[in-house]
Amino acid sequence: MRYLALVTDYDGTIAIDGRMADAAVTSIERLHLSGRRAILVTGRRLEDVLAILPHIHLFDYVVAENGAVIYEPRTRRETLLANPLPLEFIERLKALGIPLDIGRVVVATWLPHHNAVLQAIQETGLELHVIFNRATVMVLPTGVNKATGMIYALRKLGLSPHEAVGIGDAENDHSFLDRCECAVAVANAAPSIRKLAAFVTKREAGQGVAELIDELIADDLSRTHGRLDKNLITIGTRADGTAVTVSPYGINILIAGRSGSGKSTIASAVIERLMERTYQLCIVDPEGDYATLPEVCTIGNRRHAVTVTEVLAFLEDTRVNINVNLLGIPLADRPLFFAQLLPNLQAMRTRTGRPHWIVLDEAHHMIPAEWSHLDNLLPHKLGETVLVTVHPDHLAPLALSLVDVVIAVGQSPRDTLKQVGDAIGQTLEWPEGLSYQRRKVVVWFPHRGEPPFSMDAAPGRAERLRHRRKYAEGDMRSHSFYFRGPRGRQNLKAQNLIVFSQIAEGIDEETWLFHLRRGDYSRWFREAVKDKYMADQAERIEQRQDLQPAETRKLIRSLIDARYTLPE
Repeated sequence: MRYLALVTDYDGTIAIDGRMADAAVTSIERLHLSGRRAILVTGRRLEDVLAILPHIHLFDYVVAENGAVIYEPRTRRETLLANPLPLEFIERLKALGIPLDIGRVVVATWLPHHNAVLQAIQETGLELHVIFNRATVMVLPTGVNKATGMIYALRKLGLSPHEAVGIGDAENDHSFLDRCECAVAVANAAPSIRKLAAFVTKREAGQGVAELIDELIADDLSRTHGRLDKNLITIGTRADGTAVTVSPYGINILIAGRSGSGKSTIASAVIERLMERTYQLCIVDPEGDYATLPEVCTIGNRRHAVTVTEVLAFLEDTRVNINVNLLGIPLADRPLFFAQLLPNLQAMRTRTGRPHWIVLDEAHHMIPAEWSHLDNLLPHKLGETVLVTVHPDHLAPLALSLVDVVIAVGQSPRDTLKQVGDAIGQTLEWPEGLSYQRRKVVVWFPHRGEPPFSMDAAPGRAERLRHRRKYAEGDMRSHSFYFRGPRGRQNLKAQNLIVFSQIAEGIDEETWLFHLRRGDYSRWFREAVKDKYMADQAERIEQRQDLQPAETRKLIRSLIDARYTLPE
């Protein structure tokens, strides 16, 4: 299911004149039978809601006093999300002769007393928030509204606003409707709420809520999937300036190209945009390429093999994005690890809708073409997954057949896309005049029947040294440095910068100087590590004749330590 929770306002939405509509009662009962949750949000005081609503057991949580008070009907537990308004403010309102409705936190009055409320705020010098709800004027602590209360209740259910459909009618509903993945207005809603909503029900109040629930149960609001502009993710722009967008739900993206072509940069930009929209991510990172992304918690390293249990435990918090570093798991064992991880992630998605996206780097290692039991592992529609690979033809054809968007990076986009097309039995129609252009990528939607096109990829906002963790402690394989010496008598392999530094500390002076005078160190930093700054610095050290061999060793090792050796 796409939408796992319904969040609804009370007065004017499921209730008229304080009474919940019979159609809404019956529909919410059916909503629970479909496996979904229900949350009530209201500006009313909790004691008022308890007094007038005999069906309160239909709701998993009640958010009262416009977000300030949380009530769980099952346990009858109350939680205040803010401190009550200062007594001096309330006394000042009373002195002004304003009629008041005083709650646990919120103080309310009615129009036209809003000017007196503003006067009292100014005179007391307090930082308070005024919200208008048709004729009602509510005063709350700053930072409290229906959205904050809703998010708290959703988190208690293990959900996020991305799994929620919200429905309301009045101005104070704007905050929570804006945060819901899909916002709906009843037919009697205020103009500002109708404008915000993805659609407006045909009927008013409780009848409109019943109408929405019927559609939720029937097809999970399929008409909204991929059509809500506010949720679309921009991945780049066409030559004419048109934005290229993808839906945050129900699609899979393949980013492919040769090593060093910029795949990780493209993937990081997509990741950043998803995180900006607060979608939760689980990145499976075989070589530590994504450890420096902001707002991502990395678990596992070359000395600690991460477990499936750890991954799931971190993901229980809706606010946490994780990077699963596989350096501690042998290369041959990684497909088995992923075979254990993926079913658990899919089960979690069924229960909570999260993680919203899975990013699988070096995907050909995780889902290799020769995997015999893949049909039992992959669901019919993988959904919300980014696959990053050097070799799309080494990926299992079943995985490739589930890809909706292919981003070809590097100098051979036609070859990359042809590999994908051949693997899934799709003919690639290459447009005349389309070729590799520096700083551009080629995009193909293979199931739309459209030809590929060139695109300026949306840039990433975080400054990150490419592959820093990989070069520091991963396995560079064919790009490793070999200390061989003048007569090739040694064959000491440095598969990363940490090992390079360790060997450099103990290698004999003749071997060290042999590679130093040939410029091998700066060449390796430039061509294999792809770090121009470090290569330039190493080249200066190599060219200096005034330094003793031990000093050159110390300088180059210090350069590596300062730039790449990251703290545990």
